[in-house]
Parts: sequence; structure tokens; C-alpha cells
Amino acid sequence: MRRAIRGIAAAFLLAAASITTLAVAGPAQADTRICEQYGSTTIQGRYVVQNNRWGTTAEQCINVTGTGFSVVSQQGQGSTSGAPVSYPSVFYGCHYSNCSPGTNLPIQVSQISSATSSIDYTFVNGATYNASYDIWLDPTPRTNGVNAMEIMIWFNRQGNIQPIGSRNGSATIGGRTWEVWTGNNGGNNVVSYVAPSPINSWSFSVLDFISDVRNRGSITNSWYLTSIQAGFEPWIGGAGLAVNNFSASVNGGGGNPQPPTTTTPPPSGSAGCRVTYATESWGNGFVANVTVANTGSSALNGWTLGFTLPSGQSVTNSWNAAVTGNSGAVTVRNTSHNAALAPGASASFGFQGSYSGSFTTPSAFTLNGATCARA
Repeated sequence: MRRAIRGIAAAFLLAAASITTLAVAGPAQADTRICEQYGSTTIQGRYVVQNNRWGTTAEQCINVTGTGFSVVSQQGQGSTSGAPVSYPSVFYGCHYSNCSPGTNLPIQVSQISSATSSIDYTFVNGATYNASYDIWLDPTPRTNGVNAMEIMIWFNRQGNIQPIGSRNGSATIGGRTWEVWTGNNGGNNVVSYVAPSPINSWSFSVLDFISDVRNRGSITNSWYLTSIQAGFEPWIGGAGLAVNNFSASVNGGGGNPQPPTTTTPPPSGSAGCRVTYATESWGNGFVANVTVANTGSSALNGWTLGFTLPSGQSVTNSWNAAVTGNSGAVTVRNTSHNAALAPGASASFGFQGSYSGSFTTPSAFTLNGATCARA
């Protein structure tokens, strides 16, 4: 479920974890104790805290507070030459189909104007662990499974452990100097930034680390940020470790939007809406990012977009909207957070799909039954 993947044996553990039903509690009010292997709950109506005991059958329990969590019991033990036993953490975004409430992730790197975070840790002595901050990216807007790129920030490491791969120089990011390690764990590429001495708390730009990885040629601006996570990887012990406070915020509006390739005059009755349908296709797959704009003079309280997928195309997953129909006629309805569209406002959603034959796009769209212009 987490440590994507330090070896073949871990790959099987992850595969099993991906089909294990999550024991998900409701939003945390008072402190909540979680001992279930993949148990999770939400805090602040914004973040997910997960136990994520993926590498051991021994008990691990965490105590979830209103702002973070602490490890109260960790009975597993891993080899320091191999993988850790778990990754208790708090995250913003989507992790194995578990998405934090109201998240705007996945979001394309080119569209990020800022991505900031703050973290406050409590460390302990006598255990073997790292304080791990993870940034996950993928060439597609993936909300489940293993992403292709993992950026790890090691705020602290205790014991004879090291990141995946080998050291590959150093970098200065956020006014700090970091050891840089690069490698592949058998399931995804990893770039790790290791602090020479422990950092208990820090407020920083997540985008600075993403930019450094991009400048190394490991990702491009077309990739998607899928989640931001902070917690611990224990090998031996770990009771008393805590994330006291965690916050993360990702804002869109970055990049340089490309002008439309064609300009089509609005047909009769289309003055009230406009649809932008941007796609990327590869092999037999594609991703569509769709923006619905209210160009009329009246506010919309709820919207339904209709269109027909070209022959041979089908939807496999979607985000930021409810999609009905996976081929042919498709209906897309708003979610609770993007239902209201004031005049001049817009809402965006996307979906991933497969296709056969030549790739084309839908020829017409309707919003609440009215024909829309195509941007």
C-alpha cells in the first residue's frame, strides 16, 4: 500500500494491500486509536491519517489527534538492509483510491502556481526509523495504485538505514543543503533528499522539490501531483514518534495555457456555456481535462454536461465529477464542491480512458440541456 516497492516480496505485499478493504473510521473528533492494518480517518475535514502497516503482521497502533497522530505501539521488526515495516502518515490528495476530503489533486505540474506545507515532528531515541515526507507524481492523474515517481524528504534518520539507490551529489533547496539519492525500488523511481541533521519543524515550498526533480529530467510539467504525505518509516520500534501538526495547500493557476487550435462561432442557443476539452493520448489510452464555463447572465446551482464519446473510446476512471456511462452517451454531473457556477465562473473535471482506432474528440456538448460552444 505504501512503500512502492523495495523488493519482489514487497511487491506482493503491495498487490495484496491494494485489494484489502480499508478499515475507515469517520472524521476524527476526539482522539481516535487505530490498530487496523490499513485503518484511516480524516482530520480537519481536509486530511487523511492512515496506519498503513504494510510490511508486517505484528501490531501497530496510532493515536489520531485533531492535528496529527502519534505511534503508541509498533511491534514489527524489519531488516535494516531491506524495507521498513510500515508508513503511518497523514496526507493530502489521493492514495490507493483513498482521497482526502475536497482535495484538488491530482493536478498537473504545469498548472500549479504554489504548493506549500508545514510539518512539526516529535522524534524518539532507541528506535530505527526515518521521518519521511513523500511527494507522489505520475504521468497520468492516478488516484489508485503505485505512482511512477516518489520524492522523499528525510527530515531525520536513526539507525543503520539509507534511502533507495545511491547518493548522487547534493542540492540546496529552501535555503537548506540536502544529500540527494536516486534509485528505483522495482515499482517506481525515487529521488530522496536527506537532511544532514534532524529537522523537527519546517514550513516550505513543495514545488521547490518538484522543480528540482523536473530539472533533473525525472519528470516533466505534464506529470500530475497526486498526493503529499508526512509520517514515519519504522524498521525497529517507534512508539512515541508523532506528527504534531501537518498542513498542505496546492493552488492552481500556474503555467501558460495554450490557445485553442480552432475558434468556432457559438451555435444558436450556446451563449450560456462554453466547454474546453483538452486531451493527451498515447498507445491505447488517453486523458481528458474538461472545463465547463458559465457564459450566461444567471448563476447555475448544479450542472449536468452531456456528450457522446467517439466509437471505440471508453472511460476507465474520473475525478472532480460524477460520470455516468463509460462509452457512447456520457453524462457528467457536478460534485458538492463545484455545483455552483456564477456568471463567468467555471468548473473543471477530468477522466482517463482507453480507445481503439484513430483518436478523436466529441463533436458536441450540452449543459443542462442547452448546446454549448466549444473553446
